[in-house]
Amino acid sequence: MTQDSDPLQHPADAADLKRAVALLETPSITARMAALAGAPIEFGMSKLPKFAHERIHKIVHAALHRAASAALSTVGDAPSKGASTKTHKLAAAVSGAAGGFFGMAGLAVELPVTTVIMMRSVADIARSEGFSVSEPWVRAACVEVFAFGGNSKSDDAAESGYYASRGMLSELTKGATRELVHLAGHRGAHELTQAYAKKQTAAWMAKLIDTVATRFGIVITEKTAAQIVPVLGAATAATMNVLFTNHYQDMARGHFIVKRLELRYGAQAVERAYRRVKAGEALALPERLEG
Repeated sequence: MTQDSDPLQHPADAADLKRAVALLETPSITARMAALAGAPIEFGMSKLPKFAHERIHKIVHAALHRAASAALSTVGDAPSKGASTKTHKLAAAVSGAAGGFFGMAGLAVELPVTTVIMMRSVADIARSEGFSVSEPWVRAACVEVFAFGGNSKSDDAAESGYYASRGMLSELTKGATRELVHLAGHRGAHELTQAYAKKQTAAWMAKLIDTVATRFGIVITEKTAAQIVPVLGAATAATMNVLFTNHYQDMARGHFIVKRLELRYGAQAVERAYRRVKAGEALALPERLEG
């Protein structure tokens, strides 16, 4: 942590934080989907059979668990390597086109594939911000991204969508962090401690995924509803998937910029600075070119 605990006093970090706020405080993904569909999400929701809601949530839970396991364990551990965001968008477009062609029936096949693609993209972005994806807490942060839907009218004016979502997950995260730190401090029975820590980390990760999946499931249900608007076909479903992937790439970039700054300045200092930027108190900061 730097001696000066205000990131806004350092031009490069201040510009990064400004970028994070701009990314994380965007219109909600629901609003973006409605704009693309050309109709309110409520229209599609009214056409979605009641049994479909439960089915979608089951698919989402399974897809997110599979993505966390498959995607995060296969991304190479190379911190600061540039992210391949365009490649992941293209892959998501192909997956979305296939799902759009088969409609609701194709969701069980398309969603797990798309979720793995998006999870890999999120991990790729985390890596590009200097994080090691082999670290359990970094993997957890990758999962957290799927709880961020962007700012919406329902958010309290005093609380941003980003920090509201982080608050929802914080107690679970804090509990796991405390336990892992406690285990790390007891090296007497090294092998037993490692095995137990691995088991506890897996159990905590499963709980985190279930918590995030509940929120992500709502967004997926809205996405499915938007895609049954009559004018949408396979091509527009592909565009919807690109929009979806782009949104979570933005959430990931903003989230890991904040995480990176927190390592340097501390969580409270970064949150205070974040709120100042969001409130417009530091909008005259210099822009940085995106790498």
